[in-house]
Amino acid sequence: MSTTVGLIVGSLRKNSYTRAVARQTAALLPKDYEVKEINIGDLDLYNQDLDDENRAPENWKKFREEVQSVDAVIFATPEYNRSIPGVLKNAIDVGSRPYGASVWDKKPAIILSVSPGAISGFGANHHLRQSLVFLNMPVVQQPEVYLGNVTNILDDNLKITNEGTLGFLQSAMDTFVRLINRYKK
Repeated sequence: MSTTVGLIVGSLRKNSYTRAVARQTAALLPKDYEVKEINIGDLDLYNQDLDDENRAPENWKKFREEVQSVDAVIFATPEYNRSIPGVLKNAIDVGSRPYGASVWDKKPAIILSVSPGAISGFGANHHLRQSLVFLNMPVVQQPEVYLGNVTNILDDNLKITNEGTLGFLQSAMDTFVRLINRYKK
Protein backbone atom coordinates (compact mmCIF):
# COMPACT_ATOMS: atom_id res chain seq x y z
CA MET A 1 0.00 0.00 0.00
CA SER A 2 1.56 3.29 -1.07
CA THR A 3 1.55 6.44 1.02
CA THR A 4 0.48 9.82 -0.31
CA VAL A 5 1.95 12.95 1.22
CA GLY A 6 0.50 16.38 0.62
CA LEU A 7 2.94 19.25 0.12
CA ILE A 8 1.56 22.63 1.16
CA VAL A 9 3.77 25.65 0.57
CA GLY A 10 3.01 28.99 2.18
CA SER A 11 4.83 31.03 -0.45
CA LEU A 12 3.20 32.06 -3.70
CA ARG A 13 6.32 33.51 -5.36
CA LYS A 14 7.22 31.88 -8.67
CA ASN A 15 10.90 31.55 -7.67
CA SER A 16 10.15 30.78 -4.04
CA TYR A 17 13.05 29.53 -1.95
CA THR A 18 10.51 27.79 0.27
CA ARG A 19 8.93 25.90 -2.63
CA ALA A 20 12.34 24.91 -4.01
CA VAL A 21 13.51 23.54 -0.66
CA ALA A 22 10.15 21.85 -0.01
CA ARG A 23 10.14 20.00 -3.32
CA GLN A 24 13.72 18.81 -2.87
CA THR A 25 12.98 17.72 0.69
CA ALA A 26 9.84 15.84 -0.37
CA ALA A 27 11.94 14.06 -3.02
CA LEU A 28 13.91 12.48 -0.16
CA LEU A 29 10.91 10.38 0.86
CA PRO A 30 11.02 6.67 -0.03
CA LYS A 31 10.36 5.79 -3.68
CA ASP A 32 6.98 4.21 -2.90
CA TYR A 33 5.70 7.50 -1.46
CA GLU A 34 3.68 9.75 -3.73
CA VAL A 35 3.96 13.50 -3.17
CA LYS A 36 0.97 15.59 -4.14
CA GLU A 37 1.50 19.35 -4.17
CA ILE A 38 -1.68 21.05 -2.98
CA ASN A 39 -2.18 24.59 -4.22
CA ILE A 40 -3.46 27.14 -1.69
CA GLY A 41 -3.07 30.31 -3.73
CA ASP A 42 -6.56 30.34 -5.20
CA LEU A 43 -8.57 29.67 -2.04
CA ASP A 44 -11.26 32.21 -1.26
CA LEU A 45 -10.85 33.77 2.17
CA TYR A 46 -12.56 31.75 4.85
CA ASN A 47 -15.98 33.02 5.91
CA GLN A 48 -17.96 30.69 8.15
CA ASP A 49 -21.26 32.04 6.82
CA LEU A 50 -20.57 30.28 3.52
CA ASP A 51 -20.27 26.92 5.28
CA ASP A 52 -23.26 27.63 7.54
CA GLU A 53 -25.41 28.51 4.51
CA ASN A 54 -24.16 25.52 2.47
CA ARG A 55 -22.52 27.87 -0.07
CA ALA A 56 -18.89 26.75 0.26
CA PRO A 57 -16.91 27.84 -2.81
CA GLU A 58 -15.81 25.08 -5.19
CA ASN A 59 -12.15 25.83 -4.43
CA TRP A 60 -12.76 25.08 -0.74
CA LYS A 61 -14.47 21.80 -1.62
CA LYS A 62 -11.64 20.79 -3.96
CA PHE A 63 -8.99 21.72 -1.38
CA ARG A 64 -10.75 19.77 1.37
CA GLU A 65 -11.01 16.72 -0.89
CA GLU A 66 -7.32 16.94 -1.81
CA VAL A 67 -6.22 17.14 1.82
CA GLN A 68 -8.62 14.36 2.78
CA SER A 69 -7.01 12.13 0.12
CA VAL A 70 -3.49 12.33 1.56
CA ASP A 71 -2.05 10.32 4.43
CA ALA A 72 0.26 13.02 5.80
CA VAL A 73 1.33 16.61 5.13
CA ILE A 74 4.57 18.50 4.66
CA PHE A 75 4.06 22.17 5.49
CA ALA A 76 6.71 24.54 4.17
CA THR A 77 6.55 28.16 5.17
CA PRO A 78 8.48 31.38 4.90
CA GLU A 79 8.20 33.84 7.77
CA TYR A 80 6.18 37.02 7.36
CA ASN A 81 6.27 39.41 10.32
CA ARG A 82 7.32 36.63 12.72
CA SER A 83 4.43 34.40 11.69
CA ILE A 84 3.04 32.39 8.79
CA PRO A 85 1.79 34.02 5.60
CA GLY A 86 -1.93 34.79 5.48
CA VAL A 87 -2.44 32.39 2.57
CA LEU A 88 -1.25 29.48 4.71
CA LYS A 89 -3.40 30.47 7.69
CA ASN A 90 -6.40 30.73 5.36
CA ALA A 91 -5.73 27.20 4.05
CA ILE A 92 -5.55 25.87 7.60
CA ASP A 93 -8.85 27.55 8.43
CA VAL A 94 -10.60 26.31 5.26
CA GLY A 95 -9.46 22.75 6.01
CA SER A 96 -10.49 22.88 9.66
CA ARG A 97 -14.12 23.77 8.96
CA PRO A 98 -17.00 23.27 9.13
CA TYR A 99 -16.65 22.54 12.83
CA GLY A 100 -16.33 18.80 13.44
CA ALA A 101 -15.29 18.03 9.84
CA SER A 102 -11.61 19.00 9.88
CA VAL A 103 -9.58 17.37 7.09
CA TRP A 104 -6.45 17.74 9.22
CA ASP A 105 -7.45 15.42 12.09
CA LYS A 106 -4.79 12.79 12.90
CA LYS A 107 -2.72 13.43 9.74
CA PRO A 108 1.00 13.28 10.56
CA ALA A 109 2.86 16.45 9.63
CA ILE A 110 6.28 18.00 9.43
CA ILE A 111 7.05 21.71 9.27
CA LEU A 112 9.89 23.25 7.26
CA SER A 113 10.58 26.94 7.66
CA VAL A 114 12.86 28.70 5.21
CA SER A 115 14.31 32.18 5.37
CA PRO A 116 17.05 34.23 3.74
CA GLY A 117 17.64 35.67 7.23
CA ALA A 118 19.53 34.22 10.16
CA ILE A 119 16.52 33.52 12.39
CA SER A 120 15.41 30.75 10.00
CA GLY A 121 11.67 31.26 10.16
CA PHE A 122 11.57 30.22 13.82
CA GLY A 123 8.49 32.35 14.56
CA ALA A 124 6.54 31.01 11.59
CA ASN A 125 7.49 27.43 12.42
CA HIS A 126 6.23 27.73 15.98
CA HIS A 127 3.05 29.63 15.10
CA LEU A 128 2.20 26.93 12.59
CA ARG A 129 3.04 24.20 15.12
CA GLN A 130 0.60 25.78 17.58
CA SER A 131 -2.25 25.55 15.05
CA LEU A 132 -1.39 21.97 14.10
CA VAL A 133 -1.41 20.84 17.73
CA PHE A 134 -4.91 22.32 18.12
CA LEU A 135 -5.99 20.54 14.91
CA ASN A 136 -4.89 17.17 16.36
CA MET A 137 -2.08 16.62 13.87
CA PRO A 138 0.87 14.64 15.19
CA VAL A 139 3.90 16.74 14.24
CA VAL A 140 7.54 15.72 14.01
CA GLN A 141 9.11 17.13 17.16
CA GLN A 142 12.78 16.48 16.41
CA PRO A 143 14.52 17.42 14.30
CA GLU A 144 12.96 20.85 13.99
CA VAL A 145 13.57 22.10 10.45
CA TYR A 146 14.58 25.75 10.31
CA LEU A 147 16.69 26.72 7.30
CA GLY A 148 18.20 30.17 7.63
CA ASN A 149 20.46 32.00 5.21
CA VAL A 150 18.87 29.83 2.53
CA THR A 151 20.52 31.75 -0.30
CA ASN A 152 23.86 30.39 0.90
CA ILE A 153 22.79 26.76 0.32
CA LEU A 154 21.04 27.21 -3.05
CA ASP A 155 22.61 27.59 -6.47
CA ASP A 156 21.27 29.82 -9.25
CA ASN A 157 18.75 27.10 -10.19
CA LEU A 158 17.52 26.92 -6.56
CA LYS A 159 19.07 23.49 -6.01
CA ILE A 160 20.45 22.68 -2.56
CA THR A 161 24.23 22.46 -2.84
CA ASN A 162 25.19 21.92 0.78
CA GLU A 163 25.68 18.20 1.54
CA GLY A 164 25.27 18.77 5.27
CA THR A 165 21.87 20.36 4.67
CA LEU A 166 20.82 17.48 2.43
CA GLY A 167 21.86 14.99 5.11
CA PHE A 168 19.91 16.91 7.73
CA LEU A 169 16.82 17.02 5.51
CA GLN A 170 17.13 13.28 4.86
CA SER A 171 17.17 12.61 8.61
CA ALA A 172 14.05 14.79 8.98
CA MET A 173 12.25 12.86 6.25
CA ASP A 174 13.30 9.54 7.80
CA THR A 175 11.78 10.69 11.11
CA PHE A 176 8.64 11.83 9.27
CA VAL A 177 8.28 8.38 7.66
CA ARG A 178 8.51 6.72 11.07
CA LEU A 179 5.79 9.06 12.37
CA ILE A 180 3.57 8.30 9.35
CA ASN A 181 4.04 4.56 9.89
CA ARG A 182 2.87 4.88 13.49
CA TYR A 183 -0.39 6.45 12.33
CA LYS A 184 -1.15 4.36 9.23
CA LYS A 185 -4.70 3.07 9.21
